[in-house]
Amino acid sequence: MDSVGDTLQRLRETFSAGRTRPAEFRVTQLEGLGRFLRDNQQLLQEALARDLRKMEVTLALKNLHTWMKDEPATKNLLMQLSSTFIRKEPFGLVLIIAPWNYPLNLSLVPLVGALAAGNCVVLKPSEISTSTEKVLTEVLPQYLDQSCFAVMLGGPEETGQLLEHKFDYIFFTGSPRVGRIVMTAAAKHLTPVTLELGGKNPCYVDDNCDPETVANRVAFFRYFNTGQTCVAPDYVLCSPEMQERLLPALQSTIARFFGEDPRSSPNLGRIINDKHFQRLQGLLGCGRVAIGGQSDQRDRYIAPTVLVDVQETEPVMQEEIFGPILPIVNVRSLDEAIDFINRREKPLALYAFSKSNKVVNKMLDRTSSGTFGGNDGFTYLTLPSLPLGGVGNSGMGRYHGKFSFNTFSHHRACLLSPPGLEKLNDIRYPPYPDWKQRLVRWSLGPQSCTLL
Repeated sequence: MDSVGDTLQRLRETFSAGRTRPAEFRVTQLEGLGRFLRDNQQLLQEALARDLRKMEVTLALKNLHTWMKDEPATKNLLMQLSSTFIRKEPFGLVLIIAPWNYPLNLSLVPLVGALAAGNCVVLKPSEISTSTEKVLTEVLPQYLDQSCFAVMLGGPEETGQLLEHKFDYIFFTGSPRVGRIVMTAAAKHLTPVTLELGGKNPCYVDDNCDPETVANRVAFFRYFNTGQTCVAPDYVLCSPEMQERLLPALQSTIARFFGEDPRSSPNLGRIINDKHFQRLQGLLGCGRVAIGGQSDQRDRYIAPTVLVDVQETEPVMQEEIFGPILPIVNVRSLDEAIDFINRREKPLALYAFSKSNKVVNKMLDRTSSGTFGGNDGFTYLTLPSLPLGGVGNSGMGRYHGKFSFNTFSHHRACLLSPPGLEKLNDIRYPPYPDWKQRLVRWSLGPQSCTLL
């Protein structure tokens, strides 16, 4: 086995040789990734594999040549005989650090963008999701050119050692705490980063709502993947009156989704490991359990739960829950809900439910978040035309579809001027009498900066 240093050197040599730059090479890698998903559906989560091929690999293959084209740039009068454009070129050696909650999707979606952009890639899957890690390590490299792709294994210690090496771009998905560690390591080499982090995603429910509709949508997106989704609604803000209407609707919806005994439902998963189970079980002591609350450590089972009488200072409101627990916090008005949200760190996602477009738009206009859903949950993830990315504490950068290609591409400003016709350039050389200054300013135009 090569050492980490040897592997990274091998990938750098491949990139330096220019092998990854031609469109034909990129197409070969993307097609290999598509074959990996098709050939190994039994080893992977079949639905994820099917969705990924449809949304990302096929989209990149269909549009790669268009995405790679130089993008023309507007010119002023002085540059009319020159060629100006933006070239999308690969950064070089890219590190992708993936999380455990969607171990396939959140590894391969950024990988599609990195390969499409012509980079060499080191993929570091999560050591917690051991089954997927095994497939990504043992099977995926068979479908890609190993001179430009490698998988690195290990836990926090090995990841820390990996981060000591210089990369040209780092893409990390995980918690804000670890995101700070990644950014600190990247800063030592001035390496640009995309940080896809989490946070507490608010969900405001207006009094002007149908409680059954809200219950259906909130419960579906809160308990999807057992709540282990970074863009899931993390807590509900509503009036006490709306809470009284919403609770029976949530109780009915949870029973309809998962049965009277959710533990036996094939549609409700389990907590990823004992550490996260213990953390979540501790959060069940916050506020008062209105729905659910049952748990079994041996099975790492926690029932779909709703908490009420929750205080802002309690632990369940201080950390991202990442489990099937939904706190409800009471507010008296839309303005109070907006103030509550704006006092806290900017979330990765924000949701607002109301029959009034004015209410939804006011929440959109007066808050900031990575993504926003009005009267719905994170269905925007199914649209590669929309980016996913955080803001502030919830991250930086964006990806999905063409946004992934752009993220892993350096946008290089280019100007190609003719070697002759020097007499025309005399206007820009000193000395600068008044008439020449006026002529230059006119030629550059009112929107242009000037060197004079």
